[in-house]
Amino acid sequence: MVRQIVWDLDARNYLRNAIKYIREDSPKNADLVKTKIFESIRKIPANPYKHPADKFKQPTDEDVRAYEILHFRISYQVTEVQIRILRIRHTSMEPLLF
Repeated sequence: MVRQIVWDLDARNYLRNAIKYIREDSPKNADLVKTKIFESIRKIPANPYKHPADKFKQPTDEDVRAYEILHFRISYQVTEVQIRILRIRHTSMEPLLF
């Protein structure tokens, strides 16, 4: 079964704003970051439990996973039918439990 990728609005908006901010300094880097993040997310359905459980999710939930790419931390939830992108944040930001 192939799970559909669904984005939470906050995650989508954060990434959009981050790419916009990077683009002000370097359009080339903004395109690279955007491409790499989307490529990594597109690979999740093939092996959704590849990444470890999100250590900032309290209480711990084995279906909420997270990984880092290009200084961005991506948290997602695995369900029977979808991969829900819960949040994206730059790794320099103070991690907040959720």
